Amino acid sequence: MLKQKILNRSTGILTYGITPPKKSHTPEKMKEIAQKQRERLSGLELDGLILYDVQEEDARIEDERPFPYLETMDPNTYCKEYLNELDVPKIIYRCVGNNTETEMSDWVVADSERDRYSVFVGASSSKQQVKLDLLDAYELSKKLNDRIVLGGVVIPERHMKKNDEHIRVATKTAKGCHFFISQATYNLEASKNFLSDYYYHCKDNDLEMVPILFNLAPCGSQKTLEFMKWLGISIPRWLENDLVKSNDILDKSINLSRKIFEELFEFGLEKGVPIGCSVESVSTRKVEIEASIQLAKDIRAIMDKKLLSAARR
Repeated sequence: MLKQKILNRSTGILTYGITPPKKSHTPEKMKEIAQKQRERLSGLELDGLILYDVQEEDARIEDERPFPYLETMDPNTYCKEYLNELDVPKIIYRCVGNNTETEMSDWVVADSERDRYSVFVGASSSKQQVKLDLLDAYELSKKLNDRIVLGGVVIPERHMKKNDEHIRVATKTAKGCHFFISQATYNLEASKNFLSDYYYHCKDNDLEMVPILFNLAPCGSQKTLEFMKWLGISIPRWLENDLVKSNDILDKSINLSRKIFEELFEFGLEKGVPIGCSVESVSTRKVEIEASIQLAKDIRAIMDKKLLSAARR
Protein backbone atom coordinates (compact mmCIF):
# COMPACT_ATOMS: atom_id res chain seq x y z
CA MET A 1 0.00 0.00 0.00
CA LEU A 2 1.37 3.42 -0.98
CA LYS A 3 0.69 5.08 2.38
CA GLN A 4 2.57 2.39 4.28
CA LYS A 5 5.51 2.52 1.87
CA ILE A 6 5.76 6.30 2.19
CA LEU A 7 5.37 6.45 5.98
CA ASN A 8 7.75 3.50 6.42
CA ARG A 9 10.26 5.41 4.24
CA SER A 10 10.55 2.48 1.85
CA THR A 11 12.99 2.24 -1.03
CA GLY A 12 11.70 1.33 -4.49
CA ILE A 13 8.43 3.29 -4.80
CA LEU A 14 7.37 3.61 -8.46
CA THR A 15 4.89 6.15 -9.80
CA TYR A 16 3.84 7.33 -13.24
CA GLY A 17 2.77 10.86 -14.08
CA ILE A 18 0.15 12.10 -16.54
CA THR A 19 -1.34 15.45 -17.46
CA PRO A 20 -5.15 15.69 -17.64
CA PRO A 21 -6.60 16.29 -21.13
CA LYS A 22 -7.35 19.72 -22.49
CA LYS A 23 -10.30 21.37 -20.79
CA SER A 24 -11.85 22.15 -24.18
CA HIS A 25 -12.34 18.47 -25.06
CA THR A 26 -15.84 17.07 -25.23
CA PRO A 27 -16.88 14.48 -22.61
CA GLU A 28 -16.71 11.83 -25.33
CA LYS A 29 -13.11 12.75 -26.15
CA MET A 30 -12.25 12.79 -22.46
CA LYS A 31 -13.59 9.24 -22.11
CA GLU A 32 -11.60 8.11 -25.14
CA ILE A 33 -8.35 9.56 -23.76
CA ALA A 34 -8.99 8.13 -20.30
CA GLN A 35 -9.64 4.68 -21.76
CA LYS A 36 -6.29 4.72 -23.58
CA GLN A 37 -4.52 5.84 -20.43
CA ARG A 38 -6.13 3.10 -18.36
CA GLU A 39 -5.12 0.48 -20.92
CA ARG A 40 -1.50 1.67 -20.99
CA LEU A 41 -1.19 1.86 -17.22
CA SER A 42 -2.96 -1.38 -16.35
CA GLY A 43 0.14 -3.45 -17.13
CA LEU A 44 2.45 -1.47 -14.85
CA GLU A 45 3.28 -2.41 -11.26
CA LEU A 46 2.69 1.10 -9.97
CA ASP A 47 2.52 2.26 -6.38
CA GLY A 48 0.82 5.48 -7.42
CA LEU A 49 -0.40 7.57 -10.35
CA ILE A 50 0.50 11.26 -10.46
CA LEU A 51 -1.86 13.81 -12.00
CA TYR A 52 -0.22 17.16 -12.72
CA ASP A 53 -1.75 20.57 -12.23
CA VAL A 54 -0.42 22.39 -15.31
CA GLN A 55 0.02 26.16 -15.22
CA GLU A 56 1.08 28.59 -17.94
CA GLU A 57 4.20 29.76 -16.05
CA ASP A 58 4.61 32.84 -18.24
CA ALA A 59 6.22 34.70 -15.32
CA ARG A 60 8.97 32.11 -14.99
CA ILE A 61 10.79 32.61 -18.27
CA GLU A 62 10.71 35.09 -21.12
CA ASP A 63 11.57 32.64 -23.91
CA GLU A 64 8.72 31.57 -26.16
CA ARG A 65 7.12 28.31 -25.12
CA PRO A 66 8.00 25.53 -27.67
CA PHE A 67 4.49 24.09 -27.34
CA PRO A 68 1.42 26.31 -26.87
CA TYR A 69 -0.15 26.40 -23.41
CA LEU A 70 -3.60 24.81 -23.36
CA GLU A 71 -5.67 24.79 -20.19
CA THR A 72 -6.25 21.29 -18.87
CA MET A 73 -9.02 19.79 -16.79
CA ASP A 74 -8.58 20.04 -13.03
CA PRO A 75 -6.62 16.91 -12.03
CA ASN A 76 -8.88 16.11 -9.10
CA THR A 77 -11.99 16.30 -11.29
CA TYR A 78 -10.40 14.21 -14.05
CA CYS A 79 -9.36 11.60 -11.52
CA LYS A 80 -12.85 11.29 -10.04
CA GLU A 81 -14.84 11.40 -13.26
CA TYR A 82 -12.65 9.43 -15.66
CA LEU A 83 -10.02 7.40 -13.80
CA ASN A 84 -12.00 6.00 -10.89
CA GLU A 85 -11.87 2.52 -12.46
CA LEU A 86 -8.07 2.53 -12.33
CA ASP A 87 -7.25 0.79 -9.06
CA VAL A 88 -4.12 2.65 -8.04
CA PRO A 89 -3.62 5.48 -5.50
CA LYS A 90 -3.74 8.92 -7.15
CA ILE A 91 -1.27 11.65 -6.23
CA ILE A 92 -2.73 15.04 -7.10
CA TYR A 93 -0.43 17.98 -7.77
CA ARG A 94 -1.84 21.28 -6.53
CA CYS A 95 -0.52 24.72 -7.49
CA VAL A 96 -1.41 26.45 -4.24
CA GLY A 97 -0.62 30.03 -5.26
CA ASN A 98 -3.80 30.26 -7.35
CA ASN A 99 -5.98 29.56 -4.30
CA THR A 100 -7.27 31.80 -1.55
CA GLU A 101 -7.01 30.42 1.97
CA THR A 102 -10.74 29.60 1.87
CA GLU A 103 -10.48 27.79 -1.47
CA MET A 104 -7.48 25.80 -0.28
CA SER A 105 -9.18 24.93 3.00
CA ASP A 106 -12.26 23.65 1.15
CA TRP A 107 -10.07 21.49 -1.08
CA VAL A 108 -8.12 20.09 1.85
CA VAL A 109 -11.17 19.04 3.91
CA ALA A 110 -12.99 17.41 0.96
CA ASP A 111 -13.22 13.61 1.09
CA SER A 112 -11.73 13.65 4.58
CA GLU A 113 -13.01 10.12 5.22
CA ARG A 114 -10.39 8.55 2.93
CA ASP A 115 -6.63 8.65 2.45
CA ARG A 116 -5.47 11.18 -0.12
CA TYR A 117 -2.10 11.99 -1.63
CA SER A 118 -0.99 15.36 -2.89
CA VAL A 119 2.09 17.35 -3.89
CA PHE A 120 1.76 21.06 -3.22
CA VAL A 121 3.59 23.29 -5.69
CA GLY A 122 4.57 26.87 -4.95
CA ALA A 123 5.19 29.82 -7.25
CA SER A 124 7.14 29.03 -10.42
CA SER A 125 8.97 32.35 -10.12
CA SER A 126 9.60 35.08 -7.56
CA LYS A 127 7.80 37.37 -10.02
CA GLN A 128 4.59 35.37 -9.81
CA GLN A 129 1.87 36.89 -7.66
CA VAL A 130 0.29 34.35 -5.33
CA LYS A 131 -2.79 34.31 -3.14
CA LEU A 132 -1.42 31.68 -0.78
CA ASP A 133 2.14 30.89 0.27
CA LEU A 134 3.40 27.30 0.04
CA LEU A 135 4.30 27.05 3.73
CA ASP A 136 0.84 28.36 4.67
CA ALA A 137 -0.71 25.64 2.50
CA TYR A 138 1.34 23.03 4.36
CA GLU A 139 0.02 24.38 7.66
CA LEU A 140 -3.59 24.24 6.42
CA SER A 141 -3.21 20.62 5.35
CA LYS A 142 -1.59 19.66 8.63
CA LYS A 143 -4.30 21.39 10.65
CA LEU A 144 -7.41 20.44 8.67
CA ASN A 145 -6.87 16.93 7.29
CA ASP A 146 -4.38 14.42 8.66
CA ARG A 147 -5.39 11.87 6.00
CA ILE A 148 -3.61 13.75 3.24
CA VAL A 149 -0.17 12.22 2.72
CA LEU A 150 1.72 15.26 1.57
CA GLY A 151 4.64 15.38 -0.86
CA GLY A 152 6.93 18.12 -2.04
CA VAL A 153 8.99 19.09 -5.07
CA VAL A 154 12.78 18.75 -4.99
CA ILE A 155 15.05 20.35 -7.59
CA PRO A 156 18.59 18.93 -7.40
CA GLU A 157 19.76 21.27 -10.19
CA ARG A 158 18.94 24.25 -7.96
CA HIS A 159 21.35 22.76 -5.45
CA MET A 160 24.26 23.43 -7.83
CA LYS A 161 23.60 27.17 -7.56
CA LYS A 162 22.37 27.62 -4.00
CA ASN A 163 23.68 24.52 -2.19
CA ASP A 164 20.62 24.48 0.05
CA GLU A 165 18.19 22.02 -1.53
CA HIS A 166 18.80 19.53 1.29
CA ILE A 167 17.83 22.24 3.79
CA ARG A 168 14.65 22.98 1.80
CA VAL A 169 13.74 19.30 1.89
CA ALA A 170 14.39 19.06 5.64
CA THR A 171 12.31 22.20 6.25
CA LYS A 172 9.42 20.95 4.14
CA THR A 173 9.61 17.59 5.92
CA ALA A 174 9.26 19.36 9.26
CA LYS A 175 6.19 21.14 7.80
CA GLY A 176 4.52 17.82 6.95
CA CYS A 177 5.98 16.49 3.67
CA HIS A 178 6.51 12.73 3.69
CA PHE A 179 8.07 12.26 0.24
CA PHE A 180 9.56 14.30 -2.60
CA ILE A 181 9.47 14.12 -6.39
CA SER A 182 12.07 15.72 -8.63
CA GLN A 183 11.70 17.22 -12.07
CA ALA A 184 13.02 15.16 -14.99
CA THR A 185 16.52 13.90 -14.13
CA TYR A 186 19.30 14.23 -16.67
CA ASN A 187 21.99 15.80 -14.49
CA LEU A 188 23.55 12.96 -12.51
CA GLU A 189 26.14 15.11 -10.72
CA ALA A 190 23.54 17.56 -9.42
CA SER A 191 21.37 14.71 -8.13
CA LYS A 192 24.25 12.92 -6.38
CA ASN A 193 25.50 16.17 -4.84
CA PHE A 194 22.04 16.81 -3.41
CA LEU A 195 21.70 13.24 -2.11
CA SER A 196 25.10 13.37 -0.46
CA ASP A 197 24.37 16.66 1.32
CA TYR A 198 20.90 15.43 2.28
CA TYR A 199 22.32 12.20 3.73
CA TYR A 200 25.01 13.90 5.82
CA HIS A 201 22.66 16.68 6.96
CA CYS A 202 20.16 14.11 8.24
CA LYS A 203 22.91 12.02 9.81
CA ASP A 204 24.48 15.00 11.57
CA ASN A 205 21.15 16.29 12.85
CA ASP A 206 19.56 12.92 13.70
CA LEU A 207 16.78 13.36 11.12
CA GLU A 208 14.83 10.62 9.35
CA MET A 209 15.28 10.59 5.57
CA VAL A 210 12.10 10.43 3.48
CA PRO A 211 11.61 8.86 0.03
CA ILE A 212 13.08 10.82 -2.87
CA LEU A 213 11.49 9.90 -6.21
CA PHE A 214 13.64 10.85 -9.19
CA ASN A 215 11.60 11.67 -12.26
CA LEU A 216 12.53 10.18 -15.63
CA ALA A 217 11.11 11.42 -18.94
CA PRO A 218 12.14 10.17 -22.40
CA CYS A 219 13.22 12.69 -25.02
CA GLY A 220 12.22 11.63 -28.51
CA SER A 221 12.83 14.70 -30.65
CA GLN A 222 14.62 18.02 -30.89
CA LYS A 223 11.28 19.71 -30.15
CA THR A 224 10.86 17.72 -26.93
CA LEU A 225 14.42 18.61 -25.95
CA GLU A 226 13.67 22.30 -26.43
CA PHE A 227 10.52 21.96 -24.32
CA MET A 228 12.44 20.20 -21.55
CA LYS A 229 14.97 23.02 -21.46
CA TRP A 230 12.15 25.57 -21.42
CA LEU A 231 10.67 23.74 -18.42
CA GLY A 232 13.97 24.30 -16.61
CA ILE A 233 15.22 20.72 -16.83
CA SER A 234 19.01 20.70 -16.52
CA ILE A 235 20.60 18.82 -19.41
CA PRO A 236 24.43 18.90 -19.40
CA ARG A 237 26.04 20.00 -22.65
CA TRP A 238 27.75 16.66 -23.27
CA LEU A 239 24.47 14.82 -22.82
CA GLU A 240 22.59 17.22 -25.09
CA ASN A 241 25.26 16.69 -27.77
CA ASP A 242 24.91 12.91 -27.46
CA LEU A 243 21.13 13.15 -27.82
CA VAL A 244 21.13 15.54 -30.76
CA LYS A 245 23.89 13.71 -32.64
CA SER A 246 22.54 10.20 -32.05
CA ASN A 247 20.90 8.16 -34.78
CA ASP A 248 17.92 7.51 -32.50
CA ILE A 249 17.40 10.28 -29.92
CA LEU A 250 14.58 8.42 -28.16
CA ASP A 251 16.54 5.20 -27.73
CA LYS A 252 19.58 7.17 -26.56
CA SER A 253 17.56 9.07 -23.95
CA ILE A 254 15.99 5.86 -22.64
CA ASN A 255 19.39 4.21 -22.22
CA LEU A 256 20.79 7.31 -20.52
CA SER A 257 17.79 7.54 -18.18
CA ARG A 258 18.18 3.92 -17.14
CA LYS A 259 21.89 4.36 -16.43
CA ILE A 260 21.37 7.59 -14.50
CA PHE A 261 18.65 6.10 -12.32
CA GLU A 262 20.58 2.87 -11.74
CA GLU A 263 23.54 4.86 -10.41
CA LEU A 264 21.31 7.01 -8.21
CA PHE A 265 19.52 3.95 -6.86
CA GLU A 266 22.80 2.23 -6.01
CA PHE A 267 24.03 5.43 -4.35
CA GLY A 268 20.87 5.51 -2.26
CA LEU A 269 21.18 1.86 -1.26
CA GLU A 270 24.77 2.44 -0.16
CA LYS A 271 23.84 5.45 1.97
CA GLY A 272 20.46 4.20 3.16
CA VAL A 273 18.54 6.98 1.39
CA PRO A 274 15.09 5.71 0.31
CA ILE A 275 15.12 6.24 -3.45
CA GLY A 276 12.19 5.70 -5.81
CA CYS A 277 11.22 6.70 -9.31
CA SER A 278 8.50 8.59 -11.13
CA VAL A 279 8.19 8.21 -14.90
CA GLU A 280 6.32 10.43 -17.34
CA SER A 281 6.25 11.63 -20.93
CA VAL A 282 6.42 15.40 -21.39
CA SER A 283 5.39 14.85 -25.01
CA THR A 284 1.98 13.81 -26.31
CA ARG A 285 3.53 11.85 -29.19
CA LYS A 286 2.46 8.22 -29.07
CA VAL A 287 6.00 6.89 -29.57
CA GLU A 288 7.32 8.86 -26.60
CA ILE A 289 4.39 7.89 -24.38
CA GLU A 290 4.89 4.21 -25.20
CA ALA A 291 8.62 4.57 -24.56
CA SER A 292 7.86 6.00 -21.11
CA ILE A 293 5.61 3.02 -20.34
CA GLN A 294 8.42 0.62 -21.25
CA LEU A 295 10.85 2.71 -19.21
CA ALA A 296 8.60 2.34 -16.15
CA LYS A 297 8.67 -1.44 -16.61
CA ASP A 298 12.46 -1.37 -16.94
CA ILE A 299 12.85 0.72 -13.80
CA ARG A 300 10.63 -1.62 -11.80
CA ALA A 301 12.82 -4.54 -12.93
CA ILE A 302 16.02 -2.65 -12.00
CA MET A 303 14.75 -1.76 -8.53
CA ASP A 304 13.46 -5.27 -7.80
CA LYS A 305 16.74 -6.85 -8.91
CA LYS A 306 18.91 -4.53 -6.84
CA LEU A 307 16.70 -4.79 -3.76
CA LEU A 308 16.85 -8.58 -3.98
CA SER A 309 20.62 -8.47 -4.38
CA ALA A 310 20.95 -6.12 -1.39
CA ALA A 311 18.77 -8.39 0.75
CA ARG A 312 21.05 -11.36 0.00
CA ARG A 313 24.22 -9.59 1.13
